[in-house]
Amino acid sequence: MTNIETILLGIIQGLTEFLPISSSGHLVVFRNLLGFKEPELLLDVSLHLGTLLAVCIYFRSDLKRMVGEIWEMVKSKGDHRFRLKPHASLALMVVIGSIPTAVIGIIFEDPLERLFGSVTTVGVMLMVTGIIVGSTRFIPKAHGKLTEVGPLIALAIGTAQGLAIMPGISRSGSTIVCALIFGLNRELAGRFSFLLSIPAIIGAVILQLDVEAIARVGVVPMILGFLSSALVGFMTLKLLMEMVKKGQFYYFAPYCWAIGILTIVFV
Repeated sequence: MTNIETILLGIIQGLTEFLPISSSGHLVVFRNLLGFKEPELLLDVSLHLGTLLAVCIYFRSDLKRMVGEIWEMVKSKGDHRFRLKPHASLALMVVIGSIPTAVIGIIFEDPLERLFGSVTTVGVMLMVTGIIVGSTRFIPKAHGKLTEVGPLIALAIGTAQGLAIMPGISRSGSTIVCALIFGLNRELAGRFSFLLSIPAIIGAVILQLDVEAIARVGVVPMILGFLSSALVGFMTLKLLMEMVKKGQFYYFAPYCWAIGILTIVFV
């Protein structure tokens, strides 16, 4: 794999990891179009770590406050007068939401990953993603009144994230739409979706780490993939959060339908 090819995959990952158009689906399509082998995709190392860095940088203020408030909670040592602060509560909801994601990932990882070999399946799932994302056109702005994530909502969004392991189903699309349906305001829906992605990305990297594949690819291509994925991912994340706040999430539906049909017919 050349450095240019690695940078290209990093750009694809950075764009599609956050936009509701499915990074896994697009990488399957590009793998087939360009003839890459699965280990050479670096899905589980440099590309995902790049997008993880983008999330951490973009939400650095939230993460800092989450850590600070959790530390305050630990120092309180069970003091009954201590009240759980908003970011400590948000951190707890991320933990709760990660439970169904982990369970689904561990139990169904192998059968669902076998779907990656079927480009037709990917095309169909991309069209399903289009339906999911397009449904936000019919969610009224007044519906999003909740300013806090509760345990049941966290479990529901975490389940949606777990099911998004299917190639062609967008993780961000599924989780943000689920959050909007349950009445979270748009800004919080986007924030919680991407904060919830942090443990999911870390888990995916750990579970699928392939040292031999890393050695075959080489250090320089991995660094280039990491950097391109992180840079493009950060810019994409910034754009998407603005679109979520403005209620423009459904703009991505026609693209998902088009790319899904093209994948089924031509790839």
